[in-house]
Amino acid sequence: MASWVLSECGFKPLPQFWPRPRTGIISPSKPRFLYTNRTLTDLKRPPFDKFSRGCCRERNWGLKVSAPYRVASLDGEEDNKVIGFNGVGEDEETEFDPGSPPPFKLSDIRTAIPKHCWVKDPWKSMSYVVRDVAVVFGLAAAAAYFNNWVVWPLYWAAQGTMFWALFVLGHDCGHGSFSNNNNLNSVVGHILHSSILVPYHGWRISHRTHHQNHGHVENDESWHPLPEKIYKSLDGITKMLRFTVPFPMLAYPFYLWSRSPGKSGSHFDPNSDLFVPSERKDVITSTLCWTAMAALLVGLSFVMGPVQLLKLYGVPYVGFVMWLDLVTYLHHHGHEEKLPWYRGKEWSYLRGGLTTIDRDYGWINNIHHDIGTHVIHHLFPQIPHYHLIEATEAARPVFGKYYREPKKSGPLPFHLIGILIRSMRKDHYVSDTGDVVYYQTDPQFGGSSSE
Repeated sequence: MASWVLSECGFKPLPQFWPRPRTGIISPSKPRFLYTNRTLTDLKRPPFDKFSRGCCRERNWGLKVSAPYRVASLDGEEDNKVIGFNGVGEDEETEFDPGSPPPFKLSDIRTAIPKHCWVKDPWKSMSYVVRDVAVVFGLAAAAAYFNNWVVWPLYWAAQGTMFWALFVLGHDCGHGSFSNNNNLNSVVGHILHSSILVPYHGWRISHRTHHQNHGHVENDESWHPLPEKIYKSLDGITKMLRFTVPFPMLAYPFYLWSRSPGKSGSHFDPNSDLFVPSERKDVITSTLCWTAMAALLVGLSFVMGPVQLLKLYGVPYVGFVMWLDLVTYLHHHGHEEKLPWYRGKEWSYLRGGLTTIDRDYGWINNIHHDIGTHVIHHLFPQIPHYHLIEATEAARPVFGKYYREPKKSGPLPFHLIGILIRSMRKDHYVSDTGDVVYYQTDPQFGGSSSE
């Protein structure tokens, strides 16, 4: 059994951040960090390996998907000082431009996050796995026992949500935020993702590409915008399937097989453009696990009958796919203010990450492991899900207006359906030129361009 690495939590607290005074300016002779009595040098981050060193020397999958410790900045970005608590400087009447370079750096956000938020507890992570798996089998047993058409719709909604929760835990394994033990991450990730027909390594690698290129028009991997030229080359049926609810919410299985429009390759093919030669064995392993699960389902259809298997597994799987597409889409689309997408020198890891959006899912927040706390997750995917809320609260004074407060949800997030439909009607394509671009509307498809 692989050894566990339990990082210590007993660190001294970080210095407190105080609100910016209403008057006065920062002395240019002495840069200050968020108006504390310490300079940026005093707040130097402790060595990262104190709380993230793994115990295995095999391939470090976790580190491959974590945010880089140092990220290439824009020209002159290192000279930027935090001159405004909300990112708009001294003039409160200046209209905030979400596409402008932020006056803070990635290291400023990292420093604001408490040290214990970076600690991964494998026992705690495994407890969530045990909880979710127990609920999945309990729901299936109850539905099979009662076996009536009053129970089945309730079961489908609940079990589809639980399949989605299993995916999120496997997603944490892919990021290395589940534990510091790469073998444990791989085993748990394969079990969870294969059980819901997701090729673990194939998806993990493409999702790493998504995080490393978030907010980039061409290089992003997941729900990236279509350039105008590609959009206009699509036939009417393809446009309808992509921009008319509920069809986009069923896209995930097709994405696994053939990716998005304008991109080629498959998550199951080790020779795909998604992967480098050194990842070939990983992709083959995950494809074999996926195939084994598919064969198991075929065998179960002979044992219990195809209709019973459809009710117990098939319909909840569709519910899981809809959850996945809904959540991943709305974390990058649908804000009431247009958010930028970048190309070329205007793109940076920080600016791309700041275009992501947090969402509130009501009662579902805890069930799907606070995945709605998405901005901090995108910038620092190595933070465990059970620390995301605290890390977000600590970083919000640094974000200022670059953080967009999520709309509060009722017990169930029905409000997101309206946001999804409006976005699908308006967010169609971006310009083929320009390094800072915004979604545009096709008036012949979604409505007037002035919407």
